Amino acid sequence: MIEIKVPELAESISEGTISQWLINLGDKVNKGDSLVELETDKVNIELNAENSGIVTKVLKEPGDTVEVGDVIAIIEENIAEGAIPPVLTAAPEKPVEETLNQQNAQPEKELPKATRPIASPAARKLARELGIDLNQVSSSDPLGRIRPDDVKAYSHTPKVKEEPKLEKASPKPTVQQIGEEFDKPIERIKMSRRRQTIAKRLVEVQHTAAMLTTFNEVDMSAIMDLRNKRKDAFFNKHDVRLGFMSFFTKAVVSALKQFPLLNAEIQGDELIIKKFYDIGIAVAAPEGLVVPVVRNASQKNFAEIEQEIGNLGKKARENALTLNDLQGGTFTITNGGVFGSLMSTPILNSPQVGILGMHKIQTRPVAIDNARMENRPMMYVALSYDHRIVDGKEAVGFLAMVKELLEDPESLLLES
Repeated sequence: MIEIKVPELAESISEGTISQWLINLGDKVNKGDSLVELETDKVNIELNAENSGIVTKVLKEPGDTVEVGDVIAIIEENIAEGAIPPVLTAAPEKPVEETLNQQNAQPEKELPKATRPIASPAARKLARELGIDLNQVSSSDPLGRIRPDDVKAYSHTPKVKEEPKLEKASPKPTVQQIGEEFDKPIERIKMSRRRQTIAKRLVEVQHTAAMLTTFNEVDMSAIMDLRNKRKDAFFNKHDVRLGFMSFFTKAVVSALKQFPLLNAEIQGDELIIKKFYDIGIAVAAPEGLVVPVVRNASQKNFAEIEQEIGNLGKKARENALTLNDLQGGTFTITNGGVFGSLMSTPILNSPQVGILGMHKIQTRPVAIDNARMENRPMMYVALSYDHRIVDGKEAVGFLAMVKELLEDPESLLLES
């Protein structure tokens, strides 16, 4: 008997939620097969079988919270092919106290316990594809195991059309439930673990940090001209497109070197000023905001930064980020402009004390001097910072330096 346990996840993560089982009760699994997907505060993790055998117990259901070390399933080894496996269990055994209480209580009606049919993995797969309930399929196997041929035979059997049953309509939400003057339809959706964590941490930051935001605007003309001039040669040489994020990352790193308190964090009554530059890039993933980290950004050139950001963005969209991809950032950049945001106040990514917000590039009239105005591609930028350790002078100076570097992008290229 092999116990499938929740492994050590990460230093700061002690529990997760069963997102979905990738196997069924009674399936034969081989060493290395994916068994279950766990949703943690940061990423989803697949647990793989370390031994081959038959899944005889599934002790946790999707949505259940599990801790490191919890047994969530049982695999039995050394079961001959075609033999009846031990009793299959689809739910954890109830505590003794609960069982005794149920025995003493007088139930209104004894309900029959649902049993899961024994079927081969191929039969289960075929049944899922055809939309067939295995409970309705008869087995031709003397041992009672449902085979693919049984599923095919059932699929070709004429079905008697059942008269639709009239079900009692669910009552509409009451006025008290929705707090409205009239009854209105509502939908109640359970928040995912990641969304709950995001909500909790964003609120915690606003309660624990003295957060303040300062704004500036950047004339993007020089960067756009440089990109148009160099983009083809850059792509031919590095096989990656030259985007805006590498310019912003380079500008932020240069400014952090001049204003080191924005690359720090508070631990108790001490300031930890970091002499390395791991820049988090906020990405909107399918299940919520994630912030993968570009490690050692100060040591990377433009192409390396663009390649790293592209790889992390792809992993985020495919839900393939690892915990290591998300941990240890020192400063964050978030780009609301890709969604059309003209201006916003980004929230700190704790324990970091600074975050830069990029926004939509919009053509606006700009005064060049007392006599001239021109339409220029302008972007508002916002710096949110923790006023407990960063003063307004430093924050404004940092953002002004970022603006200056972005409006003279060739200076950033010379630093690479």
